Amino acid sequence: MSRIKTVLGALAFWLTGAMPLASAQLEVNISTGVFEPTPIAIPDFEAKGVDPEIASQISEIVRSDLESTGLFVLTPPSAFIQTDVNIEVAPRFADWKIIKSDALVIGSVESVLRDGTELLRGSLRMWDVYGEELMRFEDESGALVSGRRFLTKPEDLRRIAHKISDAIYSRLTGEDGYFDTRIVYIAESGPKLARVKRLAIMDSDGANVQYLTSGRYTVLTPRFSPTAQQITYMSYEGGIPRVYLYDLQRGRQEVLGDFRSMTFAPRFSADGSRVLLTEAESGNSDIHIMDLRTRQSRRLTTHPAIDTSPSMSPDGREVVFNSDRGGSPQLYIMNADGSPRACPSGGRDIACRITFGTGRYSTPVWSPRGDLIAFTKQSGGRFYIGVIGTDGSGERLLTESYLDEGPDWSPNGRVITFFREGRPGAAPELWSVDLTGRSLRRLVTPTDASDPAWSPLLP
Repeated sequence: MSRIKTVLGALAFWLTGAMPLASAQLEVNISTGVFEPTPIAIPDFEAKGVDPEIASQISEIVRSDLESTGLFVLTPPSAFIQTDVNIEVAPRFADWKIIKSDALVIGSVESVLRDGTELLRGSLRMWDVYGEELMRFEDESGALVSGRRFLTKPEDLRRIAHKISDAIYSRLTGEDGYFDTRIVYIAESGPKLARVKRLAIMDSDGANVQYLTSGRYTVLTPRFSPTAQQITYMSYEGGIPRVYLYDLQRGRQEVLGDFRSMTFAPRFSADGSRVLLTEAESGNSDIHIMDLRTRQSRRLTTHPAIDTSPSMSPDGREVVFNSDRGGSPQLYIMNADGSPRACPSGGRDIACRITFGTGRYSTPVWSPRGDLIAFTKQSGGRFYIGVIGTDGSGERLLTESYLDEGPDWSPNGRVITFFREGRPGAAPELWSVDLTGRSLRRLVTPTDASDPAWSPLLP
C-alpha cells in the first residue's frame, strides 16, 4: 500500500479536527498538534551538456524550497544507497524504502536550442516509493503527464528550480505552489534616528535583491498588483506622504491621484484595476478607492473616527479595514459599494465589527482564498500575527514577539510573511509563518527589512 502522504488532508485535519479524505494517510496527533513531515529524497539532477554545478545548484534550491515549508523532511544524500538514478529508469525501490523516503524526485538539466537561442530545460519525475509507481502531474491543459519540463534562459536558472518546487509541492499537497514569486519590502539602513528606507524586491527565498528607489525619500508599505507588474506604496517625496505607483517594466514611478492632503496605506483591488488608500484630512482619516483607468476616486467611509488599512476581498465585494470608531483599533468589514449589510453580531450597518477580543487590532489583509483575514494584534505589551474568519470566528494567533507587524499572504493563502523586531532596539527582519503556526522561519536580507508583500505567481 502506498505511504505517500496527502499533506493537504493532514493540514485540514490539524486546523479543523475534521477527518481527512480516505486517500489521506498522514498520521497526525491532534491532541498535541504534532505534525509529521513527509520524507522526500531529491538526488542532484543529472547534467546533460551543462556544467554539473548548474544542475547541483538547481537541485539545492528545490530542496531548500520544500524544506522551508515545514511539510517535508529531506533525506540527506549521505543516506542514499542507490546513487545511479536516471530520470528514464525506475529506481530500485527497496533502496529507498530502507532509508524511509516516501517520495523520490529524479531530475535532469540540459541545454537546448529554441529559434537559435540557448535555453536551459529542467525535467523531473517523481516516484511513490512504497507504492512503487510513477506519480503523474497535471500539465497546463489539465492532462495527466508522467513528468514536468520547464524552459528558461540560463541566467534565470533559479526560476526553473522554483517552478520545479512548485510542481512537487502542488502534486503532494493539492495546493498551488508559491516559490516562483517575489517579495517587495522596505530595505532599511543607517542609525535609528536617520533611517534610509528604500523600496527593494527579491525572490521568495531572498535571492536576487534589487533596490528600486535611491533612499533619498522614505518609502513605506509597498504592495504588489495582481499582475506582479506594478507596486503601490507611500513615499515622502515632495515633503508630504502620498501614494505612488511603480512600474516594474519601465522602472518609473508616479503619484497616484490629486488628493489635497496626505495619503497612505495603499492596496490593490483583487483584479488590479483599482487602489484602496487612506486620506487624512483635518485630523480625520477615511478610506477611498481610485479607478486606475479613469483616475476617479470614491470615498468609502465617512466616519469621524480613524479608518485605515483597507484590504479588498478576492471577489471584490467587500473591504476589511481598521477603525477606532468603537473606542480602540478593531477590524471592520463593509460592502465595497457602501450598502448596508447584515452584521455577525446582529442588526445591519454600513460597517460590521468582527473583532471583540482583548487588545488592539490593525493591518488586516484578506486571504487570496477568501476564507481568512490576517492581522496584527497588540495585547499585554506583546505583538502577534493572527488570522480570523471573515465572520469574526475562529481567531488564532500564529506568532508572538516584542514586535510582529505587517502580515501579507503568499498567493496560495497558506503562508504569511511579516516583519519582526525581537527586542527593544533590535533591527527589523522579515519572517514567514504557515497557517498552523509551526513553520516559522526568517527570510534573510542584506540589510534590515520591514513591510514585506508577496507577489502573485510570476507569468
